[in-house]
Amino acid sequence: MTLYIHGMGHFNPEVVITNKFLEELDIGTNDEWIVERVGIRERRSALPLDYIRTTKNRDVREAESALLYTNADLAQRAAEMALARAGIRKEQIGLVISGSSAPRILCPAEASFVAKQLQIEAPCWDVNSACSTFLTQLHQLSLMDPAKMPEFVLITQTEQLTSAMDYSDRSSATLFGDGAAAAIVSARVPARVKALWTHAQSDPAGADKVLIRRTSYFSQDGRAVQMFAIKRTREGYEKVKEQLAEEGSERPLYFVGHQANLRVLEQVAQRCEIPPERHFSNVEWFGNTGGASCPTVISQHWEKFPPGCDLAAVVVGGGLTWARSVLRFGSAP
Repeated sequence: MTLYIHGMGHFNPEVVITNKFLEELDIGTNDEWIVERVGIRERRSALPLDYIRTTKNRDVREAESALLYTNADLAQRAAEMALARAGIRKEQIGLVISGSSAPRILCPAEASFVAKQLQIEAPCWDVNSACSTFLTQLHQLSLMDPAKMPEFVLITQTEQLTSAMDYSDRSSATLFGDGAAAAIVSARVPARVKALWTHAQSDPAGADKVLIRRTSYFSQDGRAVQMFAIKRTREGYEKVKEQLAEEGSERPLYFVGHQANLRVLEQVAQRCEIPPERHFSNVEWFGNTGGASCPTVISQHWEKFPPGCDLAAVVVGGGLTWARSVLRFGSAP
Protein backbone atom coordinates (compact mmCIF):
# COMPACT_ATOMS: atom_id res chain seq x y z
CA MET A 1 0.00 0.00 0.00
CA THR A 2 1.25 3.49 -0.86
CA LEU A 3 1.50 5.90 2.04
CA TYR A 4 1.65 9.66 1.63
CA ILE A 5 3.86 11.81 3.84
CA HIS A 6 2.43 15.32 4.12
CA GLY A 7 5.07 16.85 6.33
CA MET A 8 8.04 16.04 8.54
CA GLY A 9 9.51 17.85 11.51
CA HIS A 10 12.46 17.62 13.87
CA PHE A 11 13.80 19.13 17.08
CA ASN A 12 17.11 18.87 18.93
CA PRO A 13 17.83 20.39 22.35
CA GLU A 14 19.94 23.54 22.56
CA VAL A 15 22.69 22.08 24.80
CA VAL A 16 25.75 21.17 22.69
CA ILE A 17 28.22 18.50 23.78
CA THR A 18 31.42 19.20 21.85
CA ASN A 19 34.42 16.92 21.57
CA LYS A 20 36.34 19.52 23.56
CA PHE A 21 33.82 19.18 26.41
CA LEU A 22 34.27 15.40 26.41
CA GLU A 23 38.04 15.84 26.40
CA GLU A 24 37.72 18.04 29.51
CA LEU A 25 35.93 15.18 31.30
CA ASP A 26 39.31 13.38 31.31
CA ILE A 27 37.98 10.06 30.03
CA GLY A 28 40.86 9.27 27.70
CA THR A 29 39.55 10.84 24.53
CA ASN A 30 40.07 13.93 22.37
CA ASP A 31 38.73 15.51 19.21
CA GLU A 32 41.22 13.75 16.92
CA TRP A 33 40.45 10.31 18.40
CA ILE A 34 36.68 10.78 18.11
CA VAL A 35 36.67 12.26 14.60
CA GLU A 36 39.04 9.60 13.28
CA ARG A 37 36.95 6.69 14.58
CA VAL A 38 33.33 7.82 14.31
CA GLY A 39 33.36 11.21 12.56
CA ILE A 40 31.32 12.97 15.25
CA ARG A 41 32.16 16.54 16.32
CA GLU A 42 29.07 17.58 18.31
CA ARG A 43 25.88 16.16 19.74
CA ARG A 44 22.83 17.71 21.44
CA SER A 45 21.61 16.85 24.93
CA ALA A 46 18.57 17.38 27.11
CA LEU A 47 20.91 17.31 30.11
CA PRO A 48 22.67 20.49 31.30
CA LEU A 49 26.43 20.49 30.73
CA ASP A 50 27.04 21.28 34.40
CA TYR A 51 25.16 18.12 35.39
CA ILE A 52 27.25 15.96 33.06
CA ARG A 53 30.48 17.68 34.09
CA THR A 54 29.77 17.32 37.81
CA THR A 55 28.28 13.82 37.94
CA LYS A 56 29.34 12.12 34.69
CA ASN A 57 25.80 10.73 35.00
CA ARG A 58 26.97 8.21 37.62
CA ASP A 59 23.36 7.40 38.54
CA VAL A 60 20.98 7.25 35.56
CA ARG A 61 18.02 7.51 37.94
CA GLU A 62 19.11 11.01 38.93
CA ALA A 63 19.23 12.09 35.29
CA GLU A 64 15.43 12.02 35.16
CA SER A 65 15.18 15.06 37.43
CA ALA A 66 17.96 16.91 35.60
CA LEU A 67 16.42 16.65 32.12
CA LEU A 68 15.42 19.94 30.51
CA TYR A 69 12.78 18.25 28.33
CA THR A 70 10.52 15.23 28.56
CA ASN A 71 10.20 12.90 25.59
CA ALA A 72 6.78 14.42 24.96
CA ASP A 73 8.26 17.94 24.99
CA LEU A 74 10.70 16.98 22.23
CA ALA A 75 8.04 15.16 20.22
CA GLN A 76 5.66 18.11 20.52
CA ARG A 77 8.14 20.48 18.92
CA ALA A 78 8.91 18.09 16.07
CA ALA A 79 5.19 17.42 15.54
CA GLU A 80 4.36 21.13 15.40
CA MET A 81 6.88 21.57 12.57
CA ALA A 82 5.45 18.56 10.74
CA LEU A 83 1.89 19.88 11.10
CA ALA A 84 2.92 23.31 9.82
CA ARG A 85 4.67 21.82 6.81
CA ALA A 86 1.70 19.56 6.11
CA GLY A 87 -0.69 22.49 6.34
CA ILE A 88 -3.17 20.61 8.49
CA ARG A 89 -4.65 21.27 11.94
CA LYS A 90 -3.99 19.05 14.92
CA GLU A 91 -7.75 18.40 15.08
CA GLN A 92 -7.40 16.45 11.83
CA ILE A 93 -5.07 13.85 13.41
CA GLY A 94 -6.97 10.61 14.02
CA LEU A 95 -4.16 8.43 15.40
CA VAL A 96 -0.89 9.06 17.27
CA ILE A 97 1.94 6.51 17.22
CA SER A 98 5.15 7.20 19.11
CA GLY A 99 8.39 5.30 19.60
CA SER A 100 11.74 5.47 21.35
CA SER A 101 14.83 3.38 21.97
CA ALA A 102 14.66 4.40 25.63
CA PRO A 103 11.10 5.32 26.69
CA ARG A 104 10.96 7.49 29.79
CA ILE A 105 7.48 6.18 30.67
CA LEU A 106 6.61 2.48 30.91
CA CYS A 107 2.85 2.94 31.34
CA PRO A 108 0.89 4.29 29.56
CA ALA A 109 2.19 4.53 26.00
CA GLU A 110 4.30 7.64 25.52
CA ALA A 111 2.05 8.47 22.57
CA SER A 112 -0.58 9.37 25.17
CA PHE A 113 1.70 12.08 26.56
CA VAL A 114 2.56 13.34 23.07
CA ALA A 115 -1.16 13.63 22.29
CA LYS A 116 -1.75 15.37 25.65
CA GLN A 117 0.99 17.90 24.91
CA LEU A 118 -0.56 18.65 21.53
CA GLN A 119 -4.15 18.51 22.83
CA ILE A 120 -5.05 15.82 20.32
CA GLU A 121 -7.94 13.49 21.12
CA ALA A 122 -7.24 10.28 19.22
CA PRO A 123 -6.21 6.65 19.78
CA CYS A 124 -2.57 6.40 20.94
CA TRP A 125 -0.04 3.60 21.02
CA ASP A 126 3.70 3.03 20.81
CA VAL A 127 5.73 1.15 18.22
CA ASN A 128 9.32 0.76 19.39
CA SER A 129 11.98 -0.90 17.27
CA ALA A 130 15.14 0.80 18.55
CA CYS A 131 16.87 2.77 15.79
CA SER A 132 14.57 1.25 13.14
CA THR A 133 11.46 2.76 14.74
CA PHE A 134 10.53 5.32 12.05
CA LEU A 135 10.51 2.87 9.16
CA THR A 136 8.92 0.17 11.30
CA GLN A 137 6.08 2.57 12.10
CA LEU A 138 5.62 3.23 8.38
CA HIS A 139 5.70 -0.51 7.71
CA GLN A 140 3.00 -1.15 10.30
CA LEU A 141 0.77 1.51 8.75
CA SER A 142 1.34 0.03 5.29
CA LEU A 143 -0.18 -3.25 6.50
CA MET A 144 -3.40 -1.64 7.72
CA ASP A 145 -6.70 -1.36 5.83
CA PRO A 146 -6.82 2.20 4.37
CA ALA A 147 -10.62 2.22 4.62
CA LYS A 148 -10.37 1.78 8.39
CA MET A 149 -7.59 4.30 8.94
CA PRO A 150 -8.14 7.96 9.85
CA GLU A 151 -7.26 10.50 7.20
CA PHE A 152 -4.11 11.63 9.00
CA VAL A 153 -1.76 9.83 11.39
CA LEU A 154 0.98 11.44 13.46
CA ILE A 155 4.08 9.32 14.07
CA THR A 156 6.93 10.49 16.33
CA GLN A 157 10.34 9.20 17.33
CA THR A 158 11.90 10.67 20.48
CA GLU A 159 15.30 9.96 22.01
CA GLN A 160 17.07 11.19 25.15
CA LEU A 161 19.95 8.77 24.94
CA THR A 162 22.48 11.03 26.67
CA SER A 163 20.66 10.33 29.94
CA ALA A 164 21.50 6.62 29.48
CA MET A 165 25.23 7.28 28.94
CA ASP A 166 28.09 6.63 31.33
CA TYR A 167 30.20 9.76 30.91
CA SER A 168 33.25 8.03 32.33
CA ASP A 169 33.19 5.57 29.39
CA ARG A 170 34.56 7.04 26.17
CA SER A 171 33.26 4.15 24.05
CA SER A 172 29.64 5.22 24.49
CA ALA A 173 29.80 8.84 25.70
CA THR A 174 31.23 9.99 22.37
CA LEU A 175 28.45 8.53 20.24
CA PHE A 176 24.98 9.63 21.26
CA GLY A 177 22.80 12.72 21.15
CA ASP A 178 19.17 13.62 21.82
CA GLY A 179 16.38 14.65 19.48
CA ALA A 180 12.97 13.97 18.01
CA ALA A 181 11.35 13.62 14.62
CA ALA A 182 7.75 13.47 13.43
CA ALA A 183 5.76 12.80 10.28
CA ILE A 184 2.17 13.33 9.15
CA VAL A 185 1.11 10.24 7.20
CA SER A 186 -2.01 9.37 5.22
CA ALA A 187 -3.12 6.33 3.23
CA ARG A 188 -6.00 8.23 1.63
CA VAL A 189 -5.02 11.86 1.02
CA PRO A 190 -2.36 12.40 -1.70
CA ALA A 191 0.79 14.44 -1.04
CA ARG A 192 4.00 15.29 -2.89
CA VAL A 193 5.90 12.50 -1.09
CA LYS A 194 4.96 8.81 -1.31
CA ALA A 195 6.38 5.92 0.70
CA LEU A 196 6.32 3.36 -2.10
CA TRP A 197 7.67 0.26 -0.42
CA THR A 198 8.36 -0.60 3.17
CA HIS A 199 10.18 -3.58 4.63
CA ALA A 200 11.07 -4.49 8.22
CA GLN A 201 12.97 -7.53 9.48
CA SER A 202 14.59 -8.79 12.68
CA ASP A 203 17.21 -11.29 13.77
CA PRO A 204 16.24 -11.99 17.42
CA ALA A 205 19.38 -14.10 17.90
CA GLY A 206 21.16 -10.75 18.24
CA ALA A 207 18.73 -9.33 20.79
CA ASP A 208 21.47 -8.98 23.41
CA LYS A 209 23.90 -7.08 21.14
CA VAL A 210 22.40 -3.64 21.94
CA LEU A 211 20.88 -3.07 25.39
CA ILE A 212 19.47 -0.36 27.62
CA ARG A 213 18.23 -2.08 30.74
CA ARG A 214 15.80 -0.32 33.04
CA THR A 215 17.72 2.18 35.24
CA SER A 216 21.00 1.15 33.64
CA TYR A 217 23.44 2.36 30.99
CA PHE A 218 23.47 1.77 27.26
CA SER A 219 25.72 -1.11 26.21
CA GLN A 220 26.52 -2.83 22.94
CA ASP A 221 28.84 -5.28 21.25
CA GLY A 222 30.38 -2.52 19.17
CA ARG A 223 32.27 -4.53 16.57
CA ALA A 224 29.47 -7.03 15.96
CA VAL A 225 26.90 -4.25 15.61
CA GLN A 226 29.11 -2.24 13.26
CA MET A 227 29.66 -5.19 10.92
CA PHE A 228 25.93 -5.96 11.03
CA ALA A 229 25.10 -2.33 10.22
CA ILE A 230 27.42 -2.19 7.21
CA LYS A 231 26.13 -5.49 5.82
CA ARG A 232 22.42 -4.80 6.26
CA THR A 233 22.62 -1.20 5.08
CA ARG A 234 24.42 -2.23 1.90
CA GLU A 235 21.93 -5.02 1.29
CA GLY A 236 19.00 -2.67 1.88
CA TYR A 237 20.29 -0.05 -0.52
CA GLU A 238 21.08 -2.61 -3.22
CA LYS A 239 17.60 -4.13 -2.82
CA VAL A 240 16.07 -0.69 -3.37
CA LYS A 241 18.13 -0.27 -6.55
CA GLU A 242 16.95 -3.67 -7.79
CA GLN A 243 13.31 -2.82 -7.15
CA LEU A 244 13.64 0.51 -8.96
CA ALA A 245 15.42 -1.15 -11.89
CA GLU A 246 12.60 -3.68 -12.20
CA GLU A 247 10.19 -0.75 -12.30
CA GLY A 248 12.25 0.84 -15.06
CA SER A 249 12.87 3.97 -13.00
CA GLU A 250 15.60 6.38 -14.06
CA ARG A 251 14.94 8.87 -11.29
CA PRO A 252 17.89 10.23 -9.27
CA LEU A 253 18.32 8.14 -6.11
CA TYR A 254 19.32 9.74 -2.79
CA PHE A 255 20.38 7.89 0.35
CA VAL A 256 19.81 8.42 4.09
CA GLY A 257 20.98 5.76 6.52
CA HIS A 258 20.98 5.31 10.26
CA GLN A 259 23.18 8.01 11.79
CA ALA A 260 25.26 5.86 14.12
CA ASN A 261 28.75 6.47 12.79
CA LEU A 262 29.93 8.67 9.92
CA ARG A 263 32.74 6.24 9.03
CA VAL A 264 30.22 3.39 8.63
CA LEU A 265 28.05 5.57 6.38
CA GLU A 266 31.08 6.53 4.31
CA GLN A 267 31.97 2.86 3.84
CA VAL A 268 28.44 2.07 2.69
CA ALA A 269 28.39 5.02 0.30
CA GLN A 270 31.76 4.06 -1.16
CA ARG A 271 30.90 0.38 -1.64
CA CYS A 272 27.48 1.18 -3.10
CA GLU A 273 28.93 3.96 -5.31
CA ILE A 274 26.62 6.62 -3.89
CA PRO A 275 27.75 10.11 -5.00
CA PRO A 276 28.46 12.48 -2.08
CA GLU A 277 25.86 14.96 -3.33
CA ARG A 278 23.16 12.28 -3.02
CA HIS A 279 24.11 11.13 0.48
CA PHE A 280 22.61 13.21 3.30
CA SER A 281 23.67 12.82 6.93
CA ASN A 282 23.84 14.78 10.19
CA VAL A 283 25.71 12.45 12.57
CA GLU A 284 28.80 14.69 12.46
CA TRP A 285 26.94 17.50 14.27
CA PHE A 286 24.15 15.67 16.14
CA GLY A 287 25.59 12.26 16.99
CA ASN A 288 23.55 9.07 17.01
CA THR A 289 19.99 10.05 17.91
CA GLY A 290 18.66 6.50 17.71
CA GLY A 291 15.22 6.13 16.15
CA ALA A 292 15.06 9.88 15.49
CA SER A 293 18.26 9.95 13.42
CA CYS A 294 17.14 8.95 9.91
CA PRO A 295 13.84 10.90 9.96
CA THR A 296 15.63 13.96 11.38
CA VAL A 297 17.98 13.99 8.38
CA ILE A 298 15.02 13.72 6.01
CA SER A 299 13.23 16.54 7.84
CA GLN A 300 16.32 18.79 7.80
CA HIS A 301 16.50 18.36 4.01
CA TRP A 302 12.73 18.28 3.42
CA GLU A 303 12.75 21.22 1.03
CA LYS A 304 15.97 20.17 -0.71
CA PHE A 305 14.80 16.94 -2.33
CA PRO A 306 13.88 17.90 -5.90
CA PRO A 307 10.64 16.78 -7.57
CA GLY A 308 11.30 13.65 -9.61
CA CYS A 309 13.78 12.03 -7.22
CA ASP A 310 13.63 8.94 -5.01
CA LEU A 311 15.10 8.52 -1.55
CA ALA A 312 16.36 5.18 -0.20
CA ALA A 313 15.94 5.27 3.59
CA VAL A 314 17.75 2.30 5.14
CA VAL A 315 18.14 1.82 8.90
CA VAL A 316 19.44 -0.76 11.35
CA GLY A 317 18.93 -1.05 15.09
CA GLY A 318 18.87 -3.14 18.21
CA GLY A 319 16.85 -6.29 18.15
CA LEU A 320 18.70 -6.78 15.83
CA THR A 321 16.44 -5.04 13.31
CA TRP A 322 16.69 -3.50 9.87
CA ALA A 323 14.19 -1.69 7.68
CA ARG A 324 13.98 0.22 4.43
CA SER A 325 11.60 2.33 2.38
CA VAL A 326 11.57 4.29 -0.85
CA LEU A 327 10.27 7.85 -0.57
CA ARG A 328 9.26 9.28 -3.93
CA PHE A 329 9.25 13.06 -4.27
CA GLY A 330 6.89 14.60 -6.76
CA SER A 331 5.07 17.89 -7.23
CA ALA A 332 2.40 19.11 -4.85
CA PRO A 333 -0.97 17.47 -5.70
